[in-house]
Amino acid sequence: MKFKKYIWPIVGFATIGFSAWLLFHELRGLSLDDLWDSLKAIRIRDWFCSGLATLLAYAALAGYDRIALQHLGRKVNWLFITLTSFTTYALSHNVGASVFSGAVVRYRAYTSKGLSVAEVGVLVGLCSFTFLIGTIMLIGLVLLYEPDITERFTGILPVEASTTTGVLLLLIVGLYILGSLLRLKPLKIGSFVLPYPAPTLVAQQLVIGPIELIGAAGIIYFALPEAGNPGYMVILGIFLVSFSAALISHAPGGLGVLELVFVTGLPDMNPADVIAALLVFRLFYLIIPFIMALFVILFFERSQLAQAQAQRREGLR
Repeated sequence: MKFKKYIWPIVGFATIGFSAWLLFHELRGLSLDDLWDSLKAIRIRDWFCSGLATLLAYAALAGYDRIALQHLGRKVNWLFITLTSFTTYALSHNVGASVFSGAVVRYRAYTSKGLSVAEVGVLVGLCSFTFLIGTIMLIGLVLLYEPDITERFTGILPVEASTTTGVLLLLIVGLYILGSLLRLKPLKIGSFVLPYPAPTLVAQQLVIGPIELIGAAGIIYFALPEAGNPGYMVILGIFLVSFSAALISHAPGGLGVLELVFVTGLPDMNPADVIAALLVFRLFYLIIPFIMALFVILFFERSQLAQAQAQRREGLR
């Protein structure tokens, strides 16, 4: 049991080390001066657009929780939902093992609003599934548009795909929609059971899930220069591969994994420009939200403590 407790952190940090070693060989000729020049070359307009893309991504993430709460038939204040979702993802994106770290934050927040442990479990599962189905749909669409995109990662990732793969992925999404329309038996993933959401909620999932990923990829796209830029759809495809690899690796913040996949996937661009764009992504999508989330947690725990003390005083009267 003690070994199982540490296995994912070990896997995560081992992945960081291996990715850093591969990345070192990719960036041997890169200097800090080159990187600084690339950062300075990012225009104010592009910084602004990357900021707006960040807001879009985190607004969509709050939609994950709203969909799950609708499925449970629970009403929670929209501001509380937004802050809970923001804090959950700001922490889990940085810590790694996002399903588990996110579950802890959601449990602490939503049980204070009267949700049971089982309900929080369904909420976490449905939020994860919204991300999964959105990712599957977007990868399918990208493969239809750019079927040769996986050739960019030959040598570092054991993945191959084609237009046929894209069609099959979209068929999976179609089967999920059909299951909801026909009200089939609940989905079973191991010991976890998830009833099909109503068709109206499935429609929301298929909008909200992709929007979050589209916004997150947009942060990087706007920070990249025009020279050698293959276009947004290719950047989105590379982001989907890199972000998925980062989540699977359990590396905190996808450190090293994102950089390696992007540098490899953009061979026609200056590596310094790619790393600079990823630094902007880490600043907007990871670092700033993480700092803000710590203050949100501090405020929440302080308010919970004050409420408990007030209830204790009432009980003594």
